[in-house]
Amino acid sequence: MAIATINPATGETIKTFNALTDAEVLLKLEKAQQAFVQYRQTPMEQRGEWLKKAADILEGDRDRFAKTMTLEMGKTVKSAIAEVEKCASVCRYYAENAAQFLADVPAQTDASHSFVRYAPLGVILAVMPWNFPFWQVFRFAAPALMAGNVGLLKHASNVPQCALAIEEIMQRAGFPDGVFQTLLVGADKVELIINDERVKAATLTGSEPAGMSLAAAAGKQIKKTVLELGGSDPYIVLESADLEAAVSTAVTARMINTGQSCIAAKRFIVVEAIADEFERRMVEKLQALKVGDPMNPETDLGPLATPSILKDLDKQVQESAAMGAKVLTGGKPLSDRAGNFYLPTILTDIPEGSPASHEEFFGPVALLFRVADIDEAIAMANNTSFGLGASAWTNVEEERDRLINEIEAGAVFINGMVKSDPRLPFGGIKRSGYGRELSIQGIHEFVNVKSVWVK
Repeated sequence: MAIATINPATGETIKTFNALTDAEVLLKLEKAQQAFVQYRQTPMEQRGEWLKKAADILEGDRDRFAKTMTLEMGKTVKSAIAEVEKCASVCRYYAENAAQFLADVPAQTDASHSFVRYAPLGVILAVMPWNFPFWQVFRFAAPALMAGNVGLLKHASNVPQCALAIEEIMQRAGFPDGVFQTLLVGADKVELIINDERVKAATLTGSEPAGMSLAAAAGKQIKKTVLELGGSDPYIVLESADLEAAVSTAVTARMINTGQSCIAAKRFIVVEAIADEFERRMVEKLQALKVGDPMNPETDLGPLATPSILKDLDKQVQESAAMGAKVLTGGKPLSDRAGNFYLPTILTDIPEGSPASHEEFFGPVALLFRVADIDEAIAMANNTSFGLGASAWTNVEEERDRLINEIEAGAVFINGMVKSDPRLPFGGIKRSGYGRELSIQGIHEFVNVKSVWVK
């Protein structure tokens, strides 16, 4: 794959980049290792000051960074601005909390003095996706750098300017040279990097095949990985729900980032008693969304990131419809303009065995299922190979407790949409991956949990 900025709203190639050679990659690895030797000794307070400075830079140049995201992967500029602001918040969160998260933990043993100490591992490789090109990186970088590790970023090949901008932010913030580096390389170089003894661990957010490939390569080298992969998140609506709030949030939860989010609600599981009204209101709200130029602040949905994503999504929709699924609205690309635009879509009456019954749809397509009761809703929610997040709507306490306890997912949100929050651990189970990002659990993923016993 070429490393290039291709505007998904127009198809125009804006800028191309030369990939690093193997020799150049090895030089950057050595630079990272040398930086770690010094950086690990840097006081926590100093790391925090640099990270707070990065937050200031993000906020100060918010509009420029947002426009870069919009230009490269098509998200609406208003959502890109929100993403930059969220990155600043995670920087400040870890700058303020890392010392507490990494403090020695006393233990009572037969020693005079024993405790657990959290020590940095070294060089960490981050393989990151295009859909949240700043947020995905900063939620890795903020805890990793505060823990004393150094980072190597292999970003998606369609967002090179975002990747270089993030490296620039870290340099401007004052982090020493080599502590955070962007590697402009294709996926074919990942194994070379993970095989290098200077790289101690890796994290990946992306597709199942990418996760399997990285985990296999890291496993051969006995190196730790954290994987955040796909999702087919259920969105359950029971009879006691506030229906208007559930429908309005459903539209936001499905169409966020033009539907290109692992934790977007994808399967809407609604009890029969309210399904007709839910369906009517959701169709009405989707048809009111504005699809168009993502640089326009009034736009609700921009283009999909690449032509192949558009093609694959439409293929899933057409195959499902051919097998009997009913298209309530949308169901096709916009043919009246250039770019990768797809109409907001709802499919229902979905037959078993169709793509809509078991595949992840990475775009603005909602899949609507009707069930008799909570038992059937929970069974359908769990009938997937994924387990990232789940949203459920009810005002009955007993139902809430069942949903929390019985849904198989890394996160369950009651009467709200699934979202990542620096204060809560984030990650999945089953084929959605393993390990956690964010909160105290996230900063503990890439440290040596060292037991110390003194007599």
